[in-house]
Amino acid sequence: MDRASANMKSPESLVNETPAGMQQQAAPHRTRVKLCGLSKPEDVAHAIDLGADAIGLVFYPPSPRSVSVAQAVELVHDVPPFVSVVGLFVNATPDWIREVVSNVGLTLLQFHGDETAEQCEALAGVAGLPWLRALRVAADTQPADLVKSALNYSAASGLLFDTHVEGYGGGGKVFDWSLIPSELARRAVLSGGLNAQNVSDAIHRVRPYAVDVSSGIETPGAKGVKDHARMAAFVRAVRAADAE
Repeated sequence: MDRASANMKSPESLVNETPAGMQQQAAPHRTRVKLCGLSKPEDVAHAIDLGADAIGLVFYPPSPRSVSVAQAVELVHDVPPFVSVVGLFVNATPDWIREVVSNVGLTLLQFHGDETAEQCEALAGVAGLPWLRALRVAADTQPADLVKSALNYSAASGLLFDTHVEGYGGGGKVFDWSLIPSELARRAVLSGGLNAQNVSDAIHRVRPYAVDVSSGIETPGAKGVKDHARMAAFVRAVRAADAE
C-alpha cells in the first residue's frame, strides 16, 4: 500500500469526524404542541401557521366544543401533511367511530371517557388508527396509580394526563404535575389548565413529549371560542421553554 492510500480516510470516518474544538451535542428536545377543541376553519389555519403539531377535534355532542361530521370535513380540508388530526371521543359507539373516520381524515383517536383497554383497542380496530388514552388525575391519585394505568393501556400510542373534573373533558384546572413518574414522561401528553403563563413551568417539571391545550387558548368565559393571540402566546411559550 502506498503512502497516499495509507493516509486516505474511509467515507465512514469522514462522516463521523468532528472538527477540532467542536463536540457533538444531542439535539434539544422539542415539545410537541396539540391545540384542541378547534371548531372554525380560521382557527385551524392559524394553528397550522403557528406550527402546531396536532389539532384536536371534539366528537362528543354534549361538549360546547363539539363539531359535527360535516363541520369536521370542512375543518380538515386544508390540513397539510405531517400535522396530526386527533379525534376526541367519550364512550363512543363503534357506529359513531365508523361514521366519523369514514368521512373525516383523522390520524389519531383520543379516548376521554370510561373506556377500558379492551374497548379502546376494539374501537381503534374499527377505525384502523392508533390511539391515545386520557388519564384523569384526581387529588388522591398516586404515582403508582398512573404507572398501573400506563401498563394497563400499554397498547396506546401515548397517555394524555388531564385533571379529574365532574363529567368528561377538560375543566381548565391544573393538577399536581409531580405525580407523573419520570419514566412515563416520554409517553406523556400533558393537559389540564395549561396556558401561556404556566406551560413553561410544566415543561421544565415534567419534560412531557407533548402538551395539549384547549380552554387556555380561548376567550375567557366563552368555551369553544378560540383567541388567536392566546394561541400564538401559548406556542411561543412552549418554544421558549424548549430553548432554555
